[in-house]
Amino acid sequence: MRSILFLACLFLSLDVLAQNEAYEKKTFTTRSGKALPYRILYPKNYDPKKGDKYPLIIMLHGSGERGSDNEKQLVHGGKLFLQDEIRNQFPAVVVFPQCPQESSWMSLKLERSGQKVSVSEHYAKRPNWPLGAVLSLTKQLRKAERIDKKRLYIMGLSMGGFGTIEAISRKPKVFAAAAPVCGGSDTTLCRRYAKRLPLWVFHGDADKTVPVELSRQLVAKLQALNADVQYTEYQGVGHNSWDNAFAEPGLIPWMMEKKKK
Repeated sequence: MRSILFLACLFLSLDVLAQNEAYEKKTFTTRSGKALPYRILYPKNYDPKKGDKYPLIIMLHGSGERGSDNEKQLVHGGKLFLQDEIRNQFPAVVVFPQCPQESSWMSLKLERSGQKVSVSEHYAKRPNWPLGAVLSLTKQLRKAERIDKKRLYIMGLSMGGFGTIEAISRKPKVFAAAAPVCGGSDTTLCRRYAKRLPLWVFHGDADKTVPVELSRQLVAKLQALNADVQYTEYQGVGHNSWDNAFAEPGLIPWMMEKKKK
């Protein structure tokens, strides 16, 4: 039994190692000198000097993957973009930035009182520096890499779901589509992006960490504004609804077909 467990752990470690090697380690430095670690996955046979231009996907992790190791952010979603079917049919430049432990992608504040979770109503005047750095990194990559400027996408889970909506609220003209998973938002700003890009929102109805009502409220507001939004709610699923969302066969094809006009 011990040998079986050892082999299982060994194969898992090798799998993680292969995943980590596929995503190159890099660091983005802000004008103020702050460092944002990120991992980047290039399409197969990518040539930065010539050839096709590719979509750019920004993936924002949750609070549990914060840190400075430049590894943990690949835990959820990293394998998705390594699937042969995805890499062959939907080649893209994929970026997983890592938020430092002491900060957050989101400027909204979550407050808990027993089983009740409340969210501050409005974003701060300026984004937290890690999200600002992600937006600056996105701009830099558009210029430095072979990126199709009409096909920039952003997605994220939990804290990253909040960050996804905050990013498109602050930069509604940049992204061609967004996919927030078990997140929330300042719904007073929906009008900024409602007519500018499509969204696919995901949440589990048994989520005790981020209330499903936050996604329901977001979707209801967007629908009232006649936005291009679709919503998938998983019955009996808790906070890890990203497992279901990333298993959706239509997610990446849906995203990749969207283009800025």
